[in-house]
Amino acid sequence: MNKIVALWAIPRSTSTAFEWMMRQRGDLDCLHEPFGEAWYQGEDPLWPRFVEGEKTTDGLTIESVWEDIKQRAEQGPVFLKDFPHYINHMWTPEFLAHFTHAFLIRDPAKTITSMYNKWNDFDELEVGFPEQRAMFDLLTALNGTPPPVIDSDDLLENPHRMTEAFCESVGIPFIEDALTWEAGGDPSEHSWWDGGSFHENLAQSTGLKPQERRYVELENTPDRVQRVHRRMKPHYDHLYQHRIKLA
Repeated sequence: MNKIVALWAIPRSTSTAFEWMMRQRGDLDCLHEPFGEAWYQGEDPLWPRFVEGEKTTDGLTIESVWEDIKQRAEQGPVFLKDFPHYINHMWTPEFLAHFTHAFLIRDPAKTITSMYNKWNDFDELEVGFPEQRAMFDLLTALNGTPPPVIDSDDLLENPHRMTEAFCESVGIPFIEDALTWEAGGDPSEHSWWDGGSFHENLAQSTGLKPQERRYVELENTPDRVQRVHRRMKPHYDHLYQHRIKLA
């Protein structure tokens, strides 16, 4: 089986921009949240807000997704971006050993306000910070060393060097040309959610370019946003200590 590089992220963490960049390389079979599709739209959806009548797909399960990933890895190297909370029931040492793991984290003030703007009825079980930390800690315990962690703000501030550091950490070549692309991609081509509407701005972008670091104030946000933030921030802070730091 060839290498399966897994980027474990949380929602609204700029992970799809990172995935878009990885697609430009041309040397990896790139998958967009394959486990998430089964979690939300499989034949037996697992997401907490599911109601009868929502979209489901016969034959699509977490297990069928995993079989497909393994078959792809028999043909060539794979990159997938997904969220740990979709598969926390599968975290056996045997399962986890199939992947080269890395983590993408983001300030929960930015993630949670973005989620609230997109889905103000989001369930806390969809946020993913506790599961991301739990997977990170489990892998650290199993392997004796922590897997690589990239912070979204660091990535956006210095995409060239952070991407280069990521590639080195997971054992793949750095391809500088992948940091830029032509605008006008079709977001629905790679997204199973809502026709790709979350990716429309990304599709019109032209690459990962340095951005000035910004901050989000929570003072005037809804109480629910602030409560969720208080519960999620310790998990983010834990992984933040292990982030890749540029010299």
